[in-house]
Amino acid sequence: MDTRILIVGYGRMGHLVERLAPECGCQVAGVLDIELNAAGEGLQDGAWRDVDVAIDFTTPDAVTRNLLRYAALGLNAVVGTTGWNAGRDALRHRCEQVGIGVVAAPNFSMGAVLFEAMAAHAAGLLKDQPAFGAWLHEIHHDKKIDAPSGTALGIKAAMQASGYQRSIDVAASRAGHVPGVHTVGFDGPSETITLSHSVRDRGTFARGALAAARWVHGKRGWFSMRDVLGV
Repeated sequence: MDTRILIVGYGRMGHLVERLAPECGCQVAGVLDIELNAAGEGLQDGAWRDVDVAIDFTTPDAVTRNLLRYAALGLNAVVGTTGWNAGRDALRHRCEQVGIGVVAAPNFSMGAVLFEAMAAHAAGLLKDQPAFGAWLHEIHHDKKIDAPSGTALGIKAAMQASGYQRSIDVAASRAGHVPGVHTVGFDGPSETITLSHSVRDRGTFARGALAAARWVHGKRGWFSMRDVLGV
């Protein structure tokens, strides 16, 4: 049976989610754009009882308000909005308290999630090789606000969690229309190891969000895309 989704935020990603939903086992039950949900009025009590999961690609200010509304409605959610980490812990606590399921991730590309795991594994292999210094570079389109992105910060955190405690230099570029390229490198005295992940188009983010919506349907708790993929 298809998962019934509510699209919250109807920009480029919202349109992509709507277009790709049928091929990903999801049915669009409703759409809330900025005019219909400017101050959360589209998520009032009693609304959207026939929806299984909301998919939120809005703004940092909007998502902090929307998450509280999803909690009040008992509506599971997939959150692809970035840049709202300041209030993340309190929002997570509220969502866990009321018992909804949330998948929150800085990047819904399945390849990017697996790339993070690969980078962490490589960092673990090199943690005891002090001759190798690490760096991370990303490039995104010039409309992306956060720099470095949540994806880059997540990769760095995963590398550190694997035991790599030396400095990891992070650089971010914003130019043109690039969907996203992340490169991790380890440089030694006479050699360099590099790992890279490139996104060709934004469809990967929409497909990942739809896969997350199907996965979180009926679940309770706070999850990441690593949980969705079992990484």
